[in-house]
Amino acid sequence: MIAPRRFLPSIASLRALEALDRLGSATAVAEELNLTQSAVSRQLQTLETQLGVTLITRTRRQMTLTPAAVAYAADVRAALQKIAQAALKLQVKPEGGTVNLAILPTFGMRWLVPRLADFARLHPDITINMSTRLSPFNFASEPFDAAIHFGTPDWPGTDHMRLRTERVIAVCAPPLLEGVKINGPEDVGKLPLLHIETRPDAWAEWLSAYGVAGDPLTGTLYDQFSTITQAALHGLGVALLPDYLAEQDLATGRLVRAWGGPIEMQGAYYLVWPKSHAHDPAVTRFRDWLATQSEDEDPLPR
Repeated sequence: MIAPRRFLPSIASLRALEALDRLGSATAVAEELNLTQSAVSRQLQTLETQLGVTLITRTRRQMTLTPAAVAYAADVRAALQKIAQAALKLQVKPEGGTVNLAILPTFGMRWLVPRLADFARLHPDITINMSTRLSPFNFASEPFDAAIHFGTPDWPGTDHMRLRTERVIAVCAPPLLEGVKINGPEDVGKLPLLHIETRPDAWAEWLSAYGVAGDPLTGTLYDQFSTITQAALHGLGVALLPDYLAEQDLATGRLVRAWGGPIEMQGAYYLVWPKSHAHDPAVTRFRDWLATQSEDEDPLPR
């Protein structure tokens, strides 16, 4: 059953409210929506009248949202995103469906994208739209059908499928080791270390795998593997890179192993999807295909 009309304001009024919350001024809202300021004001007044709630605090020079309106605007923003995404799904290859996928930037580009040509060959009627996200999010507020996630699949209301564990190699540019004697992993810990935000305990875990105690806190911090890889290539320090990411630069000699071989780390890469999308035909076909690409022994959803 559709709600009564008074609970269904016009899209124009809702867009004005969302934009005012995001931009902070009626002038900026008018510019973004290509309206006059008086038209924006009328849209907001119409919304308040229809809902019977004061949403805007008005002064001579400024309009600000009430605390209740700020919370309402957040819900409106999520709803507008879903409406826009539904329209996009309708326009882009509607015959086979669409999968809106959140990906980790480096894993998505270096592991998933090279494999997608095979999926496109097998399922030419399905469109895969991808956006990068570095941390978990709320499926209810973002328009994604599934996500590739590293760590522990602890999102509520979801199912998951393991894609592969992570094995890392300590690597650096060859000049960094010139004149340096590396007799064991403890000597690597004395070199400049490069840290990645998403794996804060990686170096401690790597040293522990070789029986070396300690928590190396020195070094520089990076937010993505793409930037930490460039830092290693330019001789800024030793990085722990996933084997799939380091193999090409190791093969060409741009990077060398500082010590040891691949070490399996805690956590893994997962495909995660909301239970509400579990039987979506496009999601199901993408998930079934991705299971054939998994490098782990137990790829089935669990």
